[in-house]
Amino acid sequence: MIEGNETLSGRMTDAGHELLARVYYADTDFSGAVYHGRYLEFLERGRSDFLRVLGVHHTDLQAGHTGEPLFWVVKRMEIDFVAPARIDDVLTISTRVAEPGKARIRMAQEIRRGGALLIAATVEAAVINDAGRPRRFPKEWLALFATPGAQAPNSGEMS
Repeated sequence: MIEGNETLSGRMTDAGHELLARVYYADTDFSGAVYHGRYLEFLERGRSDFLRVLGVHHTDLQAGHTGEPLFWVVKRMEIDFVAPARIDDVLTISTRVAEPGKARIRMAQEIRRGGALLIAATVEAAVINDAGRPRRFPKEWLALFATPGAQAPNSGEMS
C-alpha cells in the first residue's frame, strides 16, 4: 500500500477503504436532498481512491505502465437508495472487494452519514485496452485485491 495523502485519498481499515466527502449545495436538487446522479460520483471517488491507496493509479494505466494502455470501465452497477443525504452532511464512502477475478472485479460500496446507511451499491468493473477489448488485470493487482481490508468477508471467486 502507498502511504501519504491519507486524508485526501481516504484510508484502509479492516473493513475496507473509507473516504470522507462533504455534501455541497451543488450536489443537491430543488428539494435540498442529494440529486440521485451525484451518488454515482461519490461512489466513483470512493472506488478511485480505494485503488489509489492500493497503488493502482488511473494515470499509470493510461500511460501503459502495465504493458499497454488500460482503462477502467463499469460493466454493471446496482444501487439501493435507502435514505437521502442533505447539504453539509459529511458522508463516509466505504469500498471493498466483494468478488475478485482475473478480468473483472465486483466491489461492494456503502455511503453512510454517521452510522446511518444511505446508499448500498455493488459495482462490477473491468479494464479494456485502447481498442476497447477486455484485458486481464496485471498479476500484481490480484495480490493487492486480496490484501487484508480490501476484501469483504465471504468473498467469492470471479473469472
